[in-house]
Order: sequence, then C-alpha cells, then structure tokens
Amino acid sequence: MKLQVNLGANSYPITIGYNALNNIKETINVNRKIAIITDTGVPKKWVDLLANQCPNHFVLTFEQGEQSKCFDTYKSLLEQCIEHKMSRKDAVIAIGGGVVGDLSGFVAASYMRGIDFYNIPTTILSQVDSSVGGKVAIDMGTYKNIVGAFWQPKAVIIDPQVLSTLSIRQQHNGLFEALKMGLILDAELFEYFEQDTLDIEKIIQKSIDLKRQVVEQDEKESSLRKILNFGHTIGHAIESNAGLNTYLHGECVSMGMLFFIEDPALKERVLKAYEKLEAPKVPDYDVQTILDFIAHDKKTAGATTTVVKVPSLGKYTLEEYTVDQLREVLERGPYEK
Repeated sequence: MKLQVNLGANSYPITIGYNALNNIKETINVNRKIAIITDTGVPKKWVDLLANQCPNHFVLTFEQGEQSKCFDTYKSLLEQCIEHKMSRKDAVIAIGGGVVGDLSGFVAASYMRGIDFYNIPTTILSQVDSSVGGKVAIDMGTYKNIVGAFWQPKAVIIDPQVLSTLSIRQQHNGLFEALKMGLILDAELFEYFEQDTLDIEKIIQKSIDLKRQVVEQDEKESSLRKILNFGHTIGHAIESNAGLNTYLHGECVSMGMLFFIEDPALKERVLKAYEKLEAPKVPDYDVQTILDFIAHDKKTAGATTTVVKVPSLGKYTLEEYTVDQLREVLERGPYEK
C-alpha cells in the first residue's frame, strides 16, 4: 500500500507493507553517504537489514529512552556527521521509534541547513503518529519537544514485520494514539478497538491515512492540525511531572484524553477499550504543578491554552481555556461522569 502526503515541494510517499524494509532501494537513493541513526532498543537484525542495502553507510547508536532526546545526544550526532564528512547531498535514515525519528529528523534539518531525511518507524506509536508530519525536536529538561523544527521526510517506510520484536506494552502504547485518531475523526476506527481481536495492520493503515489528510491541510499546525493534540495538553504535563521515564507517551495521552471526553457513555466505552490495552490509571497529581507544566507547553499562547474536546464519537471542538478553566477540569478529575 502506498499513500502520498501532498505538500507541494515537500510531498513524499508512505510505503506500508510486509517486507518493505527488505527493498528500500525502491524508495531511497542509497548511492551516497548514509547516516543510519538508531538506538539500543532497536533489534540489530532490523538495523543490519537496512545497512546491508546501503553500500556507503555508517551507523550511529544512542541509548534508548526519552532521556536521550536531549541537546547532548543531538550535539554528539551532529559531531559524528561532521567526522564522517557528510555533504549536502548525503542523507539520514532513522530506524527506530519516535525518539529516534525526532532526533534524527532534527539532525537532518539542521546539518548544513538541511539534508535529506528518511524515516523507518519500528514502533506502532511512531508508525501511526510521529513518522508522518515532519515535526522533529528534542526535549530541554522536563519540557518535551520544546526545541525543534518542521522538516518533512523524503519518504516513510512502514513495515509491520518489525513489530514482531515489540513488547506488548509498546504495542499498546502506540495503539492509544490510533484510538485518539478514531475518537476525534473516525468512528469506524474507534470501533476496531471494540472488536474481540484487534486488526493491527488495518488500524495502522487507517490511522496513517487520517494523519496524512490532516497534515496536508495544515502542515505547520496553524489550525486544523491542533486537533492531533487531543489528550496531549494534560497528558504531556502528567508525563513531565512523573519524570519522562515513568510512563510511555501513548499512556499519558490516554490519561489526558479522559479529561475532555464530554459524553459519559462514550467515556465508558473508552475505559473498556483501555482495559483491553492495559492502560495505567491516572496517578494522583498536584493541580498547581500540572498547571505549571501546561503553562510551558507549546500549545499555550498568552493567557489561554488550546484544548481539544470530544463531544461525541468522531467529533471534536477546539476551545481556548483560561488557567481557571483548566484548574476546574483538573480539580474535577478524569473519571468524573
């Protein structure tokens, strides 16, 4: 299956299919110097499968985890690109999850003012979400994605075979982002999560297609793309407050969504889906601390924060909330009907 993200000069293909990783030459010009960037959590066999198809490559590996998405790792990767004498005609290929994609993309965006970037996401989370759209970034301290750029990949390759080495928790982590897409945009996608057996490939394909459509309409997140932040306003704050390695990103998004599902019956359906995906409960939190984290988030402009609400399945509204309104939501809690 092939999809096209239509962004004028920044357009690119998304290839989805088993064994797509075995045939990257169909998508990527490998006859140049290639920096393959990955982390210690990506099985060696996937990196080797990629590397064996690139005659002039080097592999840069950093420690797995959100803590590596920082300035020190970013600086180290750039230094190694310089050491390998990469030119403007060369390319970066990311193979890994969202942290690898975000870091690699930011390296590609800033090295010599921008070189070609290709993304091969190996987790469900990165496949359904971060691999498409061109948002690349690093964290600073506990503030997620606070320094970054928009840098569209030249192509995205999604191969479901790589999910065979993914833990159940990581699979569920990515499915929360797909469930999010169903809640705001597509009732049918959400209903896939209510079936006895989850069709992972179908969920991935539908989620990516929805993400593609949103990005095409709003590349730089000036309007419509803000709906993809559903669950992130409070979710990011919970993630930062807990320390960036306590919960996974998708788990925090699942927590954040509960605060803004307005239909009690729908919230009950969501909570049943969460049971299937073994979602963690929202931890106890200090309201003012969460508000402080929200205040530093990119979604906050001046005195208000843009929040995404779901009045009914497949529908969304965007509203500007004051600090007092957010305080009221947090004091009410996520499980209030």
